[in-house]
Amino acid sequence: MARKQYPLRIDPAIWEAVQRWADDEMRSANGQVEWILRDALKRTGRLPKKEGRSRDAKEKPEGDSTP
Repeated sequence: MARKQYPLRIDPAIWEAVQRWADDEMRSANGQVEWILRDALKRTGRLPKKEGRSRDAKEKPEGDSTP
């Protein structure tokens, strides 16, 4: 699947927090933003079913701190 590129304008303090979180999770900042969006969509029942299964199986269980 091709990825959609989108320029993101974001407060620098928020971006720094996302970058720190990404570093903790051993992800890129871009990957962290995508994970945050996917998680929010999943929790609100808005994630398309096709997208939900393929990526979720690869993610760490919630609360797991191992890389």
